[in-house]
Amino acid sequence: MISMFSDLLSMANEQPDPQRLLFLFASAQATKKSKKRDDQKGTIEPTMVVDKLPDELSTFEALVKEADAINKEWDFVFIASLSGQMRTPPTSDEAQTYLDKMTDDVMTGSNIRKYVVFDREENPIELIAS
Repeated sequence: MISMFSDLLSMANEQPDPQRLLFLFASAQATKKSKKRDDQKGTIEPTMVVDKLPDELSTFEALVKEADAINKEWDFVFIASLSGQMRTPPTSDEAQTYLDKMTDDVMTGSNIRKYVVFDREENPIELIAS
């Protein structure tokens, strides 16, 4: 499991073909109050998506600052990587289909385990759809 954003950037930069990172920012709405933090239930609502090349990113704090400049209403960021071919990174246009798929996955709760998820403080998060 990736525990830090810098790990993710390092892994993306180590791949044989250039990567494009896909980000989906989402807000959480609690539907059940629980005394156990690990047993919280609720819904996740996508708020915005963006794609970036790894070299366009420096730190998680910089990503948060950039995201907050657009929309501060998010609690989690879902991250995936899209591989290029023949030493060429995917374009933003090529990434759009995958960003749409991420949005659908988050809205339906399907396939969410395949994404790296961090909260606003860079804590890795494990979400389980039910």
